[in-house]
Amino acid sequence: MLNKHIFTFGPFQENTYLITNQQKQCWIIDPGMYDPAETEKFITYISTHQLIPQAIINTHAHIDHIFGVQPLIDKFNIPFAIHPKDQPILDAATMSAAMFGLKIGTTPKPTFYLKEKQDLPLGDESLQVRLTPGHSPGSVVFYYPQGHWLIGGDVLFAGSIGRTDLPGGNHPTLLHSIRTQLFTLPPETTVHPGHGPATSIAEEMQTNPFLQ
Repeated sequence: MLNKHIFTFGPFQENTYLITNQQKQCWIIDPGMYDPAETEKFITYISTHQLIPQAIINTHAHIDHIFGVQPLIDKFNIPFAIHPKDQPILDAATMSAAMFGLKIGTTPKPTFYLKEKQDLPLGDESLQVRLTPGHSPGSVVFYYPQGHWLIGGDVLFAGSIGRTDLPGGNHPTLLHSIRTQLFTLPPETTVHPGHGPATSIAEEMQTNPFLQ
């Protein structure tokens, strides 16, 4: 079974995820560490638990989800992936950070791209990639059916949905993604979002005011 470890970093209180297996291999999802102290805390956790990072896989490329990518590439010499439709978002990272009065160091370069309906293997287990545009053109979620959970990025939140007023966002597209790619999953599926607490498909289908 795959296990989740959740950290919250940066000025946007972004959720960063470590996904591990029994062999201590791990994926890093959406590393949002903004300052050196946060980066050191995350790296220390990996080292202390003797984890072996395999890759950084991002749900999307907005700045709050990529602040920590390059330091981890430099530390562990691991690949980094986004969906190709989010490449323009990544290319605009420096300008986007400046809009919020923030700075980003070297903008990371993807070493491979995620594909819709792809299975990403970690040892004997795998995550399913589901394309869920709307918050950004190449937003994806990572679904683990055996554990009844997914890592959802900024697509669906507890009682809310992702912003669509940023470049590349589209409100009708986001609603369509949620209804066709998330609400078709088993109701007991837990959604671990990019910000805030976890929720479930059943809860959001019943109560989310944006989706009634």
